Amino acid sequence: MTESGRNSNVRARVAWFNCQAGVAGDMTLAALVDAGAQPDDVVRMIAGLGVGGYAVTFERVQRCGVGATWANVVTHDHHDGHHHDDHDHDHDHDDHDQHQHDGHEAHRPVREIYELLDGADLPDRVRARARAVFERLATVEGAIHGIDPADVELHEVGALDSIIDVVGVCAALESLGIAEIRCSPIALGSGTVRSAHGLIPNPAPATLALLRDAGAPTVGLATTLEVTTPTGAALMTTLARGFGAAPPMTIEAVGYGAGTADTPERANVVQVVIGTSTANDDESTGSAVVLLEANLDDATGEILAEAVSALLAAGAHDAWLTPIVMKKGRPAHTVSVLCDPTDAGSLRGIIVERTGTLGVRASSLTRWPQQRTMATVDVDGHPIGVKVTEHRVKVEFDDAARAAAALGRPVAEVISRAEQAGRSLER
Repeated sequence: MTESGRNSNVRARVAWFNCQAGVAGDMTLAALVDAGAQPDDVVRMIAGLGVGGYAVTFERVQRCGVGATWANVVTHDHHDGHHHDDHDHDHDHDDHDQHQHDGHEAHRPVREIYELLDGADLPDRVRARARAVFERLATVEGAIHGIDPADVELHEVGALDSIIDVVGVCAALESLGIAEIRCSPIALGSGTVRSAHGLIPNPAPATLALLRDAGAPTVGLATTLEVTTPTGAALMTTLARGFGAAPPMTIEAVGYGAGTADTPERANVVQVVIGTSTANDDESTGSAVVLLEANLDDATGEILAEAVSALLAAGAHDAWLTPIVMKKGRPAHTVSVLCDPTDAGSLRGIIVERTGTLGVRASSLTRWPQQRTMATVDVDGHPIGVKVTEHRVKVEFDDAARAAAALGRPVAEVISRAEQAGRSLER
C-alpha cells in the first residue's frame, strides 16, 4: 500500500504561494514542479485530457540570480484553424503567460472546456479544481461582457496552452498531496497590454474582477509588464483558502517558478512553500467561514442536486439540502453552503445561477476542521483513496465503487477492506 502527503501527526499538507512579483499559470506550474511535484505524474494527468498538438518541458534557469524551473508549453492549437503558440511572450507588454496575439488565436466556448474536463481521465480532485477555475473565469467574463456565463467564449485563457497550465497546476497539487492552498498579496503592474480585443488597461479587467470578487490583497509594482495574468489570478482566487502571510507549518520544500523574462530589478518568479500544517485545533485558531443559504419552493430535486455538485466543485467546504415548509404549507428546500469568506461572492453567484433564487442570506461562523490527509491503499491491485484522521478512516466511495465493479465484489466489502488498510498505516 502507498500513501500521499501524510506525516506522523496526520496533518494537512499546505502550499503557500508568494506572488509579490506577480503570478501566471505557467509560473505556478513550474513552482510546484520545482518544489517536488513529479513531472511524469503531471504530464500523465495532462495527457488524460485526450488532446494532442502540444509539448510540455521543464528547464532549470536563473532569474535575477535565483535558481528556478521554467515550464515551457508549446502548442499547435487548430481549434479555429490557426497556428497557436501561446508561450511566445511579448516582452514589450507582458511578463508571464499572456502572449502575442494577432487576433486569430484559438478560443473556446466555456461549455466546450467543461465537456473536455468532464470527459477527461483525471483524478476527481484534479477535475473539480480545474473546472472550478474555469467556472470562476466564466462568471467574471460573463459579468464584464454582459452575457450569461454559460455563453462565454474564452480567448487567451481558453487556448490549449492555458488549459494545460490550469490542469497542470491541479495535477501538480495532486502529485504533492496538497490539501490546503494559501496565497500572499498579489502584485499588479500598470499601463496597457495587448489582448484579443486590442489594447486594454493593465491589469486586465478579468484579472481585477477576479481579485476584487475574492477580496484578495494586492501590491503595485512600478512596471508596465503584466505581472499578474487572468490565468494566474483565477488559479489563486479559486484555489486559495485565504490570503496573507504564510500559515503556521513545518516547511518541507520550497519551489521557484520562472517567468520568461529575466528582469533586472526583481526575481521574476513565483515562490511556493510546501509544508505540513501546525495549526492547533482550539478556539484561537478556528477558521472563519461563511454560511450561505437560500430557500426554494419552485426548483426540482434534479436542479437542486446539480447545484450542490456545482458548489462543491467550485470549492465549497460543504453543501447540502434541507427539506422545509414555507408559507401556505408549501414544501420547499434550503440550499446551504459552507465556504471561506473569499469564496462567498462566487458561490453566491452559483446559487443564483443554478437555482434561480431571488435572494441569498449569509452568516459568519467559525469552523474547526479536523486535521486529515489523503492516502492511497491497495485492494487486490486497485488503488483506493482514503482520508485519514486520528479517529477515523473515510474511504473515497467512487474509488471503492470502481474497484468493486472490477473485482465483482460488493462495494461494502471493498470499503471495509480499504478502511482496515487505512487504519494499519503507520501514524
